[in-house]
Amino acid sequence: MVEIIGIGALNIDKLYLVERIGAAGEEIGVYSVSEQPGGSAANTIAALARLGIKTGFIGRVGDDADGAYLRSEMAKEGVDTQGIEVARGRTGSAIVLVDPGGERSMYVHPGVNDALSLTPENLSCVNSARYLHLSSFVGETVIDVQREILDRSKAEISFAPGMLYARRGLDALSGIISKTRVVFLNRDEMEMLTGSGYRDGAGALNEIGAEIVVVTLGGDGCYIRTSDAEVSIPSFAARVIDTTGAGDAFCAGFLYGLLNDEPLRVCGRLGNFVAAKCIEAVGAREGLPRKIEIAEG
Repeated sequence: MVEIIGIGALNIDKLYLVERIGAAGEEIGVYSVSEQPGGSAANTIAALARLGIKTGFIGRVGDDADGAYLRSEMAKEGVDTQGIEVARGRTGSAIVLVDPGGERSMYVHPGVNDALSLTPENLSCVNSARYLHLSSFVGETVIDVQREILDRSKAEISFAPGMLYARRGLDALSGIISKTRVVFLNRDEMEMLTGSGYRDGAGALNEIGAEIVVVTLGGDGCYIRTSDAEVSIPSFAARVIDTTGAGDAFCAGFLYGLLNDEPLRVCGRLGNFVAAKCIEAVGAREGLPRKIEIAEG
């Protein structure tokens, strides 16, 4: 049985390490360029596979070299790729600018991601999973496909809305949030989604129906809230190279804990640990740890 299946975008990340992230009209130097696999839920699922969790993925790639590369990279990590459809068109891509402090700016082209549809094949996939992990798409309509999948699944739901979904507001997301076991947001996304600080915002999501709300706080670690408890967990020390994928890595560590029935404090510590490893390398997946490193952490 697959323990967790991701549903989200599959992108090629075109990473540019720059002197600084400029304003309109500026000309800024680039001192390193690379291409790596990306997509929020895809990063989380790849990280979980690397930690020894049995995983799968539902998504779309184009019938181009980038699509073949993304599918092969997921398969290489041990992810079940039968739910990844190959469609006519261009694979999704993201231009990622990273400054010397590791902060980044991202520009996303959805490609064929936004044409994801409900099929008998991906319904069969989701009904075999213990958990489903959802992240955002650029387009306006794919969220309806995600909602329909949730309506037909008995799996526990993990949801990382990201900025693309958070800016749609609570009315647009409450139907999904009400069905979730765990919701992941960073501090800015929580304020964007709820209009409140992260503590009050987390309480509002508990009231809607989210059992566990997790807010990542960068160097300040993370905050976890349920209907009857609050926990704050400090971060691990890390040499910050690139924060791309840090939130996705955190989700993987936290979900690894949940899948192994660890207490929430341990789940948060595992999330912080995997995120710290991620940001010490360029790209969303290069620094992700193996299972043995988790045990040592």
